[in-house]
Amino acid sequence: MKVYYLPEIEIYLSELIELLYKEEYFSFEEQAVEYVERLKQYIENTIKTAYKRKSPEFFSRYGKDMQYVVYKANTHTSWYIFFQQRDDVYLIRYITNNHVSAQYF
Repeated sequence: MKVYYLPEIEIYLSELIELLYKEEYFSFEEQAVEYVERLKQYIENTIKTAYKRKSPEFFSRYGKDMQYVVYKANTHTSWYIFFQQRDDVYLIRYITNNHVSAQYF
């Protein structure tokens, strides 16, 4: 199994670390790095076996025939990871969370 991220997703995840620290969601930058690393580990370790859902129509702007999985980071935040799959290859096309996109599910 291989997992690839679109370049804009890599940028988003890097910027997310900075945002989480600057907005004081975490007291230390290392905590923000660990948080994002756990998200990536979830994707890379469980996307193959996680329960997959068909992407809502709203998210078709990010790709056709996408599916998504949910990563529950804590009691307040769920991450939605959108991807396309071909055989044993997963392309991560979009990532959002319930604070931003809950109304579209």
